[in-house]
Amino acid sequence: MAKVEAQAVIVQGLFDPHRAIILEQAAKHRLPILSGNRETAAAGGLISYSAKFVELYERAALYVGKILKGAKPADLPVEQPTTFEMVINLKTANTLGFTPSPSLLAQADEVIE
Repeated sequence: MAKVEAQAVIVQGLFDPHRAIILEQAAKHRLPILSGNRETAAAGGLISYSAKFVELYERAALYVGKILKGAKPADLPVEQPTTFEMVINLKTANTLGFTPSPSLLAQADEVIE
Protein backbone atom coordinates (compact mmCIF):
# COMPACT_ATOMS: atom_id res chain seq x y z
CA MET A 1 0.00 0.00 0.00
CA ALA A 2 2.87 2.35 0.74
CA LYS A 3 4.40 1.63 -2.68
CA VAL A 4 1.20 2.65 -4.46
CA GLU A 5 0.85 5.67 -2.16
CA ALA A 6 -2.43 4.67 -0.54
CA GLN A 7 -3.92 7.50 1.49
CA ALA A 8 -5.66 5.33 4.10
CA VAL A 9 -6.47 1.74 4.99
CA ILE A 10 -9.95 0.49 5.80
CA VAL A 11 -9.78 -2.63 7.96
CA GLN A 12 -12.69 -5.06 8.02
CA GLY A 13 -13.48 -7.16 11.09
CA LEU A 14 -12.12 -10.26 9.37
CA PHE A 15 -8.63 -8.87 9.95
CA ASP A 16 -9.05 -8.19 13.70
CA PRO A 17 -6.82 -11.13 14.66
CA HIS A 18 -4.01 -9.36 12.76
CA ARG A 19 -4.72 -5.92 14.26
CA ALA A 20 -1.29 -5.48 15.89
CA ILE A 21 0.63 -6.18 12.67
CA ILE A 22 -1.67 -3.98 10.58
CA LEU A 23 -1.38 -1.08 13.05
CA GLU A 24 2.40 -1.49 13.25
CA GLN A 25 2.80 -1.37 9.48
CA ALA A 26 0.34 1.52 9.15
CA ALA A 27 2.28 3.54 11.73
CA LYS A 28 5.57 2.72 10.00
CA HIS A 29 4.21 4.03 6.69
CA ARG A 30 2.11 6.82 8.22
CA LEU A 31 -1.19 5.43 6.92
CA PRO A 32 -4.41 6.16 8.81
CA ILE A 33 -6.48 3.11 9.73
CA LEU A 34 -10.29 3.29 9.55
CA SER A 35 -12.14 0.41 11.16
CA GLY A 36 -15.53 -0.83 12.21
CA ASN A 37 -14.11 -1.80 15.58
CA ARG A 38 -13.63 0.50 18.58
CA GLU A 39 -10.70 -1.59 19.82
CA THR A 40 -8.75 -0.87 16.65
CA ALA A 41 -9.16 2.88 17.14
CA ALA A 42 -8.14 2.53 20.79
CA ALA A 43 -5.05 0.53 19.80
CA GLY A 44 -3.81 3.19 17.37
CA GLY A 45 -6.22 3.39 14.45
CA LEU A 46 -7.47 6.83 13.47
CA ILE A 47 -11.22 6.28 13.53
CA SER A 48 -13.84 3.59 13.93
CA TYR A 49 -17.46 3.72 12.87
CA SER A 50 -19.86 0.88 13.52
CA ALA A 51 -23.30 -0.11 14.65
CA LYS A 52 -23.75 -0.07 18.42
CA PHE A 53 -23.30 -3.76 19.08
CA VAL A 54 -24.89 -3.70 22.53
CA GLU A 55 -28.15 -2.60 20.95
CA LEU A 56 -27.86 -5.30 18.29
CA TYR A 57 -27.42 -7.95 20.98
CA GLU A 58 -30.45 -6.64 22.86
CA ARG A 59 -32.55 -6.83 19.68
CA ALA A 60 -31.29 -10.37 19.06
CA ALA A 61 -32.40 -11.36 22.56
CA LEU A 62 -35.90 -10.03 21.81
CA TYR A 63 -36.01 -12.16 18.66
CA VAL A 64 -34.93 -15.24 20.60
CA GLY A 65 -37.70 -14.53 23.10
CA LYS A 66 -40.29 -14.28 20.33
CA ILE A 67 -39.10 -17.53 18.76
CA LEU A 68 -39.18 -19.33 22.10
CA LYS A 69 -42.79 -18.14 22.52
CA GLY A 70 -43.72 -19.74 19.20
CA ALA A 71 -43.08 -17.12 16.51
CA LYS A 72 -41.80 -18.49 13.22
CA PRO A 73 -38.40 -17.00 12.36
CA ALA A 74 -39.48 -16.55 8.73
CA ASP A 75 -42.34 -14.33 9.91
CA LEU A 76 -40.08 -11.94 11.84
CA PRO A 77 -38.92 -8.82 9.97
CA VAL A 78 -35.29 -8.31 9.08
CA GLU A 79 -33.87 -5.38 11.04
CA GLN A 80 -30.96 -3.12 10.27
CA PRO A 81 -28.94 -1.11 12.79
CA THR A 82 -30.30 2.36 13.43
CA THR A 83 -27.68 3.76 15.81
CA PHE A 84 -23.97 3.95 15.21
CA GLU A 85 -20.83 4.76 17.19
CA MET A 86 -17.86 6.83 16.04
CA VAL A 87 -14.55 6.81 17.90
CA ILE A 88 -11.67 9.13 17.00
CA ASN A 89 -8.11 8.66 18.25
CA LEU A 90 -6.62 12.18 18.62
CA LYS A 91 -3.18 10.85 19.50
CA THR A 92 -3.04 9.04 16.15
CA ALA A 93 -4.48 12.07 14.36
CA ASN A 94 -1.74 14.27 15.81
CA THR A 95 0.95 11.75 14.87
CA LEU A 96 -0.33 11.76 11.28
CA GLY A 97 -0.57 15.56 11.19
CA PHE A 98 -4.34 15.45 10.86
CA THR A 99 -6.52 17.90 12.75
CA PRO A 100 -10.14 16.74 12.91
CA SER A 101 -12.65 19.55 12.53
CA PRO A 102 -14.53 20.67 15.64
CA SER A 103 -17.80 19.54 14.04
CA LEU A 104 -16.40 16.02 13.47
CA LEU A 105 -15.17 15.85 17.06
CA ALA A 106 -18.56 17.04 18.32
CA GLN A 107 -20.25 14.16 16.47
CA ALA A 108 -17.92 11.52 17.90
CA ASP A 109 -19.26 9.25 20.60
CA GLU A 110 -15.75 8.94 22.04
CA VAL A 111 -12.53 10.87 21.54
CA ILE A 112 -9.36 9.10 22.66
CA GLU A 113 -6.63 11.54 23.73
